[in-house]
Amino acid sequence: MGSNIKGRQLPCVLMDVNTQNDFLRADGACPVAGREDLIRSLRRMVAWAKRNHAPVISSVDCHRDREVRFTRLPPHCIDGTPGQQKIDFTLFGSYVKVEGDNTLVVPIDLFRNHQQVIFRKRTTDFLANPKADRFVSSLPATNYVVYGLGIEGSVKSIALGLLARHKHVTVVVDACGSWCASDAEQALRLMDAKGIELTTVDQFVANQLPRPIRYPRVRIGQVSLRNGMYASLVRPPAMVDENGEKIVVPKTNGQKLNGKSNGKAGGTSTRTDSASVKTNGRPARS
Repeated sequence: MGSNIKGRQLPCVLMDVNTQNDFLRADGACPVAGREDLIRSLRRMVAWAKRNHAPVISSVDCHRDREVRFTRLPPHCIDGTPGQQKIDFTLFGSYVKVEGDNTLVVPIDLFRNHQQVIFRKRTTDFLANPKADRFVSSLPATNYVVYGLGIEGSVKSIALGLLARHKHVTVVVDACGSWCASDAEQALRLMDAKGIELTTVDQFVANQLPRPIRYPRVRIGQVSLRNGMYASLVRPPAMVDENGEKIVVPKTNGQKLNGKSNGKAGGTSTRTDSASVKTNGRPARS
């Protein structure tokens, strides 16, 4: 948000719910119904967010092995497993992860430097995480757009929780997944009755934000932060078309482009930052 998030109203915040490998990959622990169609819809939502530089809050389902033995779903999103990770295309160019530790210590200006803020959640209720609750409640935003899975569980819980905090909530129905069609239909009827707006991907992506937010470009890596957070990735966002497909730009390798040299031998910067940066793709632990 430019130089200062304080005092500036965010036009909308996207809520990206549980878009993880165990739910969205064919070899995941419990793939959602209609997985392929849902992935196409999710790609369009991500493409819209990248084009409009919209701020995104993501929740990731996280469980210890013993916590999921008594649920109706098979063991899923176990800490440290590939299935617990977000599916790759839902990660944005600059994001920060906030670990849950039952405290309220979380900066409310994380969108100043990051487009995506990711919170872990242990229960269906995302806002039961004190840090997530404080962050959402303190943001200068009243419009939230929810997508992800599942409709009958986490999506419904987040939407109703935001509504209880006096936010205007929109649920993008065909960008949400479920495991039980009847439970999902009941959840949608409940949300509609409570005053939550229901829309489709086609209707939503026809809009654009009036004032796109610009985020700093920093080098790829992992930066340890205090208070259970670490900043990840940090790469320029990929260019995508309206369907979320990546646009591949050929590398010039220092050759002339449009009659001018690009001034770089390999096309990437080798600048080092004063912060400790890890580039092994693994989360830094604080």
